[in-house]
Amino acid sequence: MDTAVVPLVLTLKVALWATFFAAVLGVAAGLLLARVRFPGRDVLDAFLLLPMVLPPTVLGYYLLVAFGRNSGFGRWLEHSLGIELIFTWQGAVAASTVVAFPLIFKAARTAFEAVDRNLENAGRTLGYGEWTVFVRVSLPLAWRGIVAGSMLAFARAIGEFGATLMVAGNIPGRTQTMSIAIYEAVHAGDDALANTLVLIASGVCIALLVAASYAVRRGRSRIVPI
Repeated sequence: MDTAVVPLVLTLKVALWATFFAAVLGVAAGLLLARVRFPGRDVLDAFLLLPMVLPPTVLGYYLLVAFGRNSGFGRWLEHSLGIELIFTWQGAVAASTVVAFPLIFKAARTAFEAVDRNLENAGRTLGYGEWTVFVRVSLPLAWRGIVAGSMLAFARAIGEFGATLMVAGNIPGRTQTMSIAIYEAVHAGDDALANTLVLIASGVCIALLVAASYAVRRGRSRIVPI
């Protein structure tokens, strides 16, 4: 049982942290591109969506180069902050965050673009600052789309394999997530463990997809007063 529970717990921990970081970054980036026009906006949008289309191994290689000890950023993380991402569960979080980010970013941008700007302007006429307008007007109108994107990102983080394997490796009990454990179980001929992990992962992802679809339907044409 431990062989199934340990990767499950690690996967949930990695997915939760990855979704949190992806949500913070994705909402900020989505709001920026939904509200601000500037040169190179389309190029930045394409760059932020790139993890959706890059092969996971290519993305993992980029992250390995960026976070490795031979890179300036990797050395700065290790020497200044004491953070090592390569072959650690924190590295799995970093890889899953990058992979999950586009799902939240795209959902947040679409949700913010659908917010009636007149309602935001009405808040400003009442004396609201930009932060208050965001918290009391924009976010309440867009939150269902953001939640739906976050659920999809969480499901994606649970199933992440290629980038996580390259950055965090396959260390049982430390960096072996469910998808990697399934891969190992299949190659080891342990069909019982593979079937157990597959059923758990499938059940969680199906539940999240259903919940995300429900959140999107409930969020359509909903107006929250100021």
